[in-house]
Amino acid sequence: MSGTLTTRRTFLQTTATAAATATLAAPLKAARKRVPVIDAHMHVWSDNKDPFPYANPYNKDAGAANNAATPDILIEDMDNHGVTHSILVQTICHGWDNHYTSHCLRRFPDRFRAHGLIDPTDPNVADKLDYWMSEHGFSGMRFSALYYLGDSNGGDAWLTSAAHRRLWRRAEQLKAVFNMFISSTQLPRLATMIEQYPDARIIIDHMSQIDFGQDHAQRELDKLLKLGQYPNVWVKISELSSTAPTKVYPFKDALPWMTQIFEAFGPNRILWGTGYPGICRMDYNRPSLEAELALVREHFTFLNEENRDKYLGINAAELWDIEF
Repeated sequence: MSGTLTTRRTFLQTTATAAATATLAAPLKAARKRVPVIDAHMHVWSDNKDPFPYANPYNKDAGAANNAATPDILIEDMDNHGVTHSILVQTICHGWDNHYTSHCLRRFPDRFRAHGLIDPTDPNVADKLDYWMSEHGFSGMRFSALYYLGDSNGGDAWLTSAAHRRLWRRAEQLKAVFNMFISSTQLPRLATMIEQYPDARIIIDHMSQIDFGQDHAQRELDKLLKLGQYPNVWVKISELSSTAPTKVYPFKDALPWMTQIFEAFGPNRILWGTGYPGICRMDYNRPSLEAELALVREHFTFLNEENRDKYLGINAAELWDIEF
């Protein structure tokens, strides 16, 4: 009889312990599954009225966009689709005046991080970086070398100039993040700076805007893949509407190219970004946010679940120090 009671007591204790453990494990498991979804490349812009008029430095006659891309539109779009944060990237329509981006960051500091634009030919570019980071809370800057290809706008010699060497040293000190909107033909020059400033954190925007439908796509992609050897370089796998061979959703013909990038950079240095909020996506013939997320979750077969979570948000959270 005693043995029977002991067995029954042991069974009840074991069952109670298992139930308690399961109860505790459930929220812990849920907590572990909670991952950020961070759009690492998002534009906002005003309605071209005071106090935030347009100031495009390359086209003084550039008109107003069809719709203002306000932070309210963006937040609504994010909330409707489970996007936890966005990294704001200053648009060229506002030029070197980053105050609208700063205004958006101040309104939603818990949801946004911000990057501005600085005239890359400005000899005081390092001080400008310091100003926007120290006074306005920016995380870094974007430099658009694509606008300086060949002789355009005076050429791209500034990439390795003395002023930019001061800039990169300051970036290391400030822990800045640089977005580089750059042609694949300019990547070898950029690599010289990456090697000399290993603590500077560099993102290659939109897979270096390589058109994977062109005859020499692999040759150009190889220049990007070489940057995968540097641990301080990330890449945005994005803008398939302009880089995929057929440019037709869901961009299946881009998979082999993206797979090569994933293999070169690994799962921890790839970032997701979509560019335009809400109704503005339609104005620029971009997929909706729902379609952008479905593209990754249903069609990016080169990513398993763990790596998909990294791509959609975990990597960005670590890069921009976002708690989740």
